[in-house]
Parts: sequence; C-alpha cells; structure tokens
Amino acid sequence: MNTRTTYALLAILATVGTLSVAPAAFGAYSEEACPDCDGADNRQKAMASADNEIPITVKTDKKTYGHDTTINVSGTVAYYKTGVPVTITVVSPSNNIVTVQQIDVNQDRTFKTALNTAGSLWKYDGTYVIRAQYGSQDINNRVLVELTGGVGKSTDKPKVCSASELNASGSCIPFTISTGSVTSASINTASKSLVIMIESVNDGTLTLTPSQEIISGVHTILVDGEQWDDVTINGNEITIMFLGGAEKIEIFGAKVIPEFGAIAALILAVAIISIIAVSARSRLSIMPKY
Repeated sequence: MNTRTTYALLAILATVGTLSVAPAAFGAYSEEACPDCDGADNRQKAMASADNEIPITVKTDKKTYGHDTTINVSGTVAYYKTGVPVTITVVSPSNNIVTVQQIDVNQDRTFKTALNTAGSLWKYDGTYVIRAQYGSQDINNRVLVELTGGVGKSTDKPKVCSASELNASGSCIPFTISTGSVTSASINTASKSLVIMIESVNDGTLTLTPSQEIISGVHTILVDGEQWDDVTINGNEITIMFLGGAEKIEIFGAKVIPEFGAIAALILAVAIISIIAVSARSRLSIMPKY
C-alpha cells in the first residue's frame, strides 16, 4: 500500500468517526436538558420555567368559597430577597380593603397564608381580589375568588345632609353663605384640604363649622388659587369673605378625615415598612467587602 492510499484511508476513517460521535454528543446534550423525561414531565418543566420568569405568582386552592371558610393562598417569587415579605391585600366587591397581611418568603422562593372569610368585611357576595406584592409596586400579581351564600350587595345608603349642611365626601358640615350658592364640596386627602365650589355674582361671606374629625389645624385658605387673608377663624368656625365671581375655596389643615379610615393607615404603614426593608437591603448589597 503506497503513501497516497494510506492517507486516503485515514481521511475516510476520520470522517466516519466524526459522523458517529456527533449524534452521541447531541443526544447527551438533550438528555442533560431533561433526563428521563416523558411528554408530561416536559410540560411540567416548561410550566415551571415559565413561572420562574414571572416576578411573582399567586393562586388559591379553589375559586369559590363560602362566608365562613378558609382561603389557602400560595405563590412563588422569581428571585428571593432576604428580609423582604410578600404583602397580601384583599379588596371586596364594593372596592373596600378587607385585610392586609405580610407573609415571609421561604428560601425556596415560596410563600403561603390562610384567609378566614368569617367577619363583617367578608359578608358580601361577589368577586374578591387577592393581590400579592413583593417589595416595589411593580412586582405584583393577583388572583380572583368568588364568595357566595352571604349578602347579595351592599345596602349602605349615601349619607343625606340637611339643607344647612354641606356634603363633603360623605361628611356633613354646617354652613351659611350670604350671597351666591355652594355647588359642591369634597375632601382632598392628598393635600389635606377641604374644597368648596361656589357660584357668586356679588361679594359675600361663607361660614363653615367642620368638626375636628373632618379637618383640624387650619393654616391656609385659597380663593381661586390665591392665598386669602380675609378670613376669621374662631375655634372650629371658619368665616371667609369672598369677592363676586369667586368659584373655588380651598381650606388647608394639618389633617383631614381619611377616606378609608384605619385600613388605609395600615396599608400606608405596610408600604413604608416594605420600602424601608428594600432600601436597607439595597444599601447593604452595594457596600464594599473587605
């Protein structure tokens, strides 16, 4: 056998070896990605992979409950953050806050809690929204459940004020106006103010006597957006002299009645605690290590 023939045989053997090794390599890679998987296991792994891409998931053990049962809530987070809880908020069919809880996250990124539907805040039938938030407002998800067997809908009637009272966001405030008329009144919790809309042609006087629960610590009055000095404050009585054509009077106080009461304060406190926890963790993570 000459040298040329020897080189040709070696080339053929090398080619055959490459073709036989390649399928084996690809087969090993496929088995490593999903060892001993059948079709069902593949679907489960695909679903688990999809869950891992969602920042937070939340689910319940059922979709429909009674008014004296337990709702088992569970979920997962994509990334575990030490010391950061999941905040669970439940909203009723009438858009009221039912409960707020903070749940610790396990190191395997799971969390769970139980909600008891007994109590007056759960008494209405309908769809309840269970919202889960992890750290920032952007990382949230929700699940809907139905409650049946209770009260069909809220029978609460809007509060009716007398002719000598303003209805400001459901609160009655005694008032008098010398000329013109009051067209509406509302409470702005964000700016801690009482907003009154009037119609007037001539100069006049508006006198209000709100309770301390509605507004207290009055310090600034605006008439049509301008700070106003023609004001007399005597205890809880506020008298404002306005010019003809004035439309909007805004009274600012140290505090005003909250629209959602104690539940709103609880939610605010929980949100602040969550933000502090996330901020503290962020500061620790960027500290240099020695």
